Amino acid sequence: MGKLKTKPMQISKALEDNTVAITQELLQEFDEASIEKLATRLEEDDYPTPFAGLSDWHLLRALAIHRPELVVPYVHLIDQEPFDED
Repeated sequence: MGKLKTKPMQISKALEDNTVAITQELLQEFDEASIEKLATRLEEDDYPTPFAGLSDWHLLRALAIHRPELVVPYVHLIDQEPFDED
């Protein structure tokens, strides 16, 4: 097995278009700058639809699983606080 070939525009597309599939290749392309951009979007929470925000949250969660070293400063964005359903 050789190295993964990356597409430089894949991260930009993922951050602009919430329909991009989360793949191992996409996750490997993330670096500190791109994860910061994703975290900023989540912190600002200014999405056209709730699904767009959820898509970014899933991407950050996938990065936390596969690239935890990048997500350490942003773990507060994926931690869920317990809540009472009553």
